[in-house]
Amino acid sequence: MSDAAAPPVLEVRNLVRSFGEGAAKLEVFKGANAVIRRGEIVTLVGPSGAGKSSLLHIAGLLEAPTSGEVLIEGRAAATLSDRERTAIRRTALGFVYQFHHLLPEFSAVENVMMPQRIAGVSAAAARAEAMRLLDLVGLTARASHRPAQLSGGEQQRVAIARALSNKPKLLLADEPTGNLDPRTADKVFEVLLDIVRREGLAALIATHNHKLINYTDRTLLLHEGKLVDGGKLTV
Repeated sequence: MSDAAAPPVLEVRNLVRSFGEGAAKLEVFKGANAVIRRGEIVTLVGPSGAGKSSLLHIAGLLEAPTSGEVLIEGRAAATLSDRERTAIRRTALGFVYQFHHLLPEFSAVENVMMPQRIAGVSAAAARAEAMRLLDLVGLTARASHRPAQLSGGEQQRVAIARALSNKPKLLLADEPTGNLDPRTADKVFEVLLDIVRREGLAALIATHNHKLINYTDRTLLLHEGKLVDGGKLTV
């Protein structure tokens, strides 16, 4: 359940993002608006090239909009220093991509520990939290295995655990099951939804798999540079 009294975990206001100039100018967003509150799992859908990945990059403070505002828990990104934005990315945001991007020379548990160690958490505490998360994604028995020893679905589950290792408030997922076969994709998405709900996070999940919107709270439709709140949809 979302907490209507608290500031939204993510808010974008009048978002504009354009590339190029003159006749070559491409407007990806033309005044897009959206609000995501704690506890909400929201799918982001739209045609290829509509800007789903760009929106996640902007929401994740990896890319600046041409104009408009991005607020994380009520804090306007434009007012923050580079150091403050980096701190928010490390502590308030978690990222899952289509490809897992695990470090091949480290085991599953070491990959999940990595964001915590970078944040200064002790090795013992980081390992304990990493093992807790691996248990939630059903991979306790695979903790010592390196990525090459894991299946595609297992690698993506490790990536989900890693994204949550610093207890973020918002998970941003860009086609998190897009590189998996349909059966494995369904299982990984089920794990993703379960762990997000268990941890009480907000999540914005970009996907081409419209079947997944049956399992989320709301759907945002990216259409002609605008975000349309489709509410609870089923397909």
